[in-house]
Amino acid sequence: MQISKNNTWIKISMLVGLSSLVLAGCSTSPTGRSQLKLFPSTQINQMGIQSFAQMKEDTPASKSGETNGYVNCVAQKVIAQVPAKYGISNWEVVVFDSEQVNAFALPGGKVGVYTGLLEVAENQHQLAAVIGHELAHVLAEHGNERVSTAFATQTAMAAAYQLSGDVKHKQEIFALLGVGAQVGISLPFGRIQESEADAMGLDLMAKAGFDPKESVTLWQNMGKKAGGKAQPEFLSTHPSNKRRINDLNKRMAKVMPYFEQARAEGRSPQCKA
Repeated sequence: MQISKNNTWIKISMLVGLSSLVLAGCSTSPTGRSQLKLFPSTQINQMGIQSFAQMKEDTPASKSGETNGYVNCVAQKVIAQVPAKYGISNWEVVVFDSEQVNAFALPGGKVGVYTGLLEVAENQHQLAAVIGHELAHVLAEHGNERVSTAFATQTAMAAAYQLSGDVKHKQEIFALLGVGAQVGISLPFGRIQESEADAMGLDLMAKAGFDPKESVTLWQNMGKKAGGKAQPEFLSTHPSNKRRINDLNKRMAKVMPYFEQARAEGRSPQCKA
């Protein structure tokens, strides 16, 4: 009987410890949203640097001087608008020779653009919208948040397993936590992060002198590329194109003055594909 009591206290302590860890990791994103960050930035940055090095080994870089010059021209214009407070002074930009319609930025100052994206991002403004969005993921430390959320979720599931009783109860708990972990935690956070990156990225591109209205056209192009086969929003980590476009349009009144000020100050990018 004593052993059973001791086991119960050990299990309760596990949950208390997890709760304390989560509370200690609570932070605030650049837009004022509460987020979970359990790991030091240096560790997350190192993960990004290592991942980027591996990607360069696995995926060939574009050998086109014209393509590399164009992408770097756009990227450096947007990067120049990243506030110094984020502490990232050097960004490495690599154009990968791949048909994927995608781009990414990783902690540690790494940016990757796939040549397939250039078939959908039809001009410098649309490419700037994508790059600004990806930079925003890094600035808002979404990588740390995702790793932390996954860690907390898996730790909670392990603790629940220890606390559960017979096999039937274990199955019920895993069924509940499995749905809750994926739909209740991971996916909503993903959608929120994407919307946050859209807003922050729009600010960056406008301040760099790229036309923010082109971000709407970009996502219209993305919708055409998907051919109407995109997943329903509630099962996707990305907002639906319709919602994304509506949110971008709502923000135009705020960002157009940034764009107009940039042009008045001589920031008028002329990056040629």
